[in-house]
Amino acid sequence: MGTGLLKDQLLRPIRDLRISVTDRCNLRCQYCMPKEIFGDDYAFLPEKEQLTFDEITRLAELFASLGVKKIRLTGGEPLMRRNLADLIQRLVHLEGIEDIGLTTNGMLLNAQAQDLYDAGLRRLNVSLDALDSKVLAAINGRGVKSSVILENIEYARSIGFQIKVNMVVRRGMNEQEILPMASFFKEYGVTLCFIEFMDVGNDNGWNLESVVSKQEIFNQLQAEYTMEPVEQNYYGEVAKRYRYKGSKSEIGFITSVSESFCSTCTRARLSSDGKMFTCLFADQGYDLRDRIRSGATDLELLAAIRTIWEQREDRYSDERASQTHTRKKIGMSYIGG
Repeated sequence: MGTGLLKDQLLRPIRDLRISVTDRCNLRCQYCMPKEIFGDDYAFLPEKEQLTFDEITRLAELFASLGVKKIRLTGGEPLMRRNLADLIQRLVHLEGIEDIGLTTNGMLLNAQAQDLYDAGLRRLNVSLDALDSKVLAAINGRGVKSSVILENIEYARSIGFQIKVNMVVRRGMNEQEILPMASFFKEYGVTLCFIEFMDVGNDNGWNLESVVSKQEIFNQLQAEYTMEPVEQNYYGEVAKRYRYKGSKSEIGFITSVSESFCSTCTRARLSSDGKMFTCLFADQGYDLRDRIRSGATDLELLAAIRTIWEQREDRYSDERASQTHTRKKIGMSYIGG
């Protein structure tokens, strides 16, 4: 048993499953895939090593039988996985699954949003770290302007998608964009979620001095707006949510660095090559793909998943100060956000 978690905390059911459908991305974002490491000749996973849609659906159904209610498709950039709408169409019909979302950088939404919606997807989390196009271009490593992402967000919203925008805040890079982003999305009526810059993986140049904490961001916003806290939607919800007084618009905070939430985590992750991870900051995964391809039955897979979950000892955000410089962590592009 983990030294910092009580037995009843360890035995919480898995409620939320993050599935990375590809490790590929069309951007080279400074937060997870810096171009100095992930250049155009970087060797991504061969297609045969990725889980097939049949394998993903089978595992998702097993996770649902163990209590999973929410599925989030991630990457890399999930929209780079061919025929993704076909997978969504399968997942939305799984018994027990109440919500399916997708996290994207928004670049390919203009080409795929309608197919995704027709397949049954209704929720998108779009990553956008600045309104200033020069700032955003420096972050995404491809010179992509904010106007392109905003146009694609508007197109997806016009179709009917519920959209949330995620902004990772890094000191010395985009903290000057906090208020412009808040003002824009408040008026636009889209929830903006501020994410503290995290040390996911080992390649994004993370250090504690680069972190703009939730409290710093909140203080900036409070100087301009009156905000009131919003109750959690469910146990284990990661985002701390607030509503602008007199408005339906909300903001959220992901506070993995300054205010950890290990003790209430109900989230498991599945990499594109079929490894199960019990923490975003894990240093190893547990291979379910090889079990499937070796002929494991559903009962055998269920037993493996239960054992992995019940034996987890993850509490990295609680222990970050003592581990961040010594622990080799899985990269964000591989495990998903």
